[in-house]
Amino acid sequence: MTLPPERRTAIALAYGANDTAPRVVAKGYGLLAETIVRTAHEHGLYVHESPELVSLLMQVDLDQRIPAQLYQAVAELLAWLYKLEAGRGGNPPPLPPGVVVPASSAGAPAAAPTLRSSAPDEPSADHRTR
Repeated sequence: MTLPPERRTAIALAYGANDTAPRVVAKGYGLLAETIVRTAHEHGLYVHESPELVSLLMQVDLDQRIPAQLYQAVAELLAWLYKLEAGRGGNPPPLPPGVVVPASSAGAPAAAPTLRSSAPDEPSADHRTR
């Protein structure tokens, strides 16, 4: 089922090498959501559709780390994307600290990867890096 343009939502996460958890760097509805998705495609970023996860992430303020309750879901997605990129023959970026990629996660996101925060909310200067 395709949502009408005014009901579409999108969110962008960034996870820099020095971050303790991914941050929400863009979010919006309607035309803003379309702009977020278009910009991601223009920069060669993977766009994943997960209405349930987007709904939860929309509750996080801009430039804030995701809450610990979402670490598992986001870690599964990061690990799957890492494997996907590696399978394309590209050079995937190094995994951020705390993300574990199990050898068997060749398909869709599995339940095994984990994301752990090593410190409470500390500010990071390079939170917008991929």
